[in-house]
Amino acid sequence: MCDFTPGHAALGGALIAASLAVMLVGTGRIAGLSGVIAGVTRRRDREWHVWFVAGMLAVGAVSFRLAQQVFDAHGPRALPVVAFSGLLVGAGTRIANGCTSGHGLLGMARFSRRSLVATAVFFGVAVATATLAHGRLS
Repeated sequence: MCDFTPGHAALGGALIAASLAVMLVGTGRIAGLSGVIAGVTRRRDREWHVWFVAGMLAVGAVSFRLAQQVFDAHGPRALPVVAFSGLLVGAGTRIANGCTSGHGLLGMARFSRRSLVATAVFFGVAVATATLAHGRLS
């Protein structure tokens, strides 16, 4: 990640926070991504979930077209490893009843004790996994 700049990171974080706040204040809904994606498969209240996911994909496609150099087309891991990792993350978010965007951004901002615990577990496991895997997989 040689193109990292603190300014870009701060701007990106501010945009994410603003979009989550607009969603919460404007609709009363929490934009936790695991819940939004799970909502695509439900019958009740499905339409906004589908539009939300379509919007995420559209923004990703536009961003890719405008700034291809920031996307890593050839990641350091094989696709099956990445896919399996994604399945584990998905299972964990369902068990925790939320993900880092729901708990870590919105729940923490609302001083939710459950979100504090969930976020501490998410990041603790992430640090331990990265530390253990760094020497073996790099």
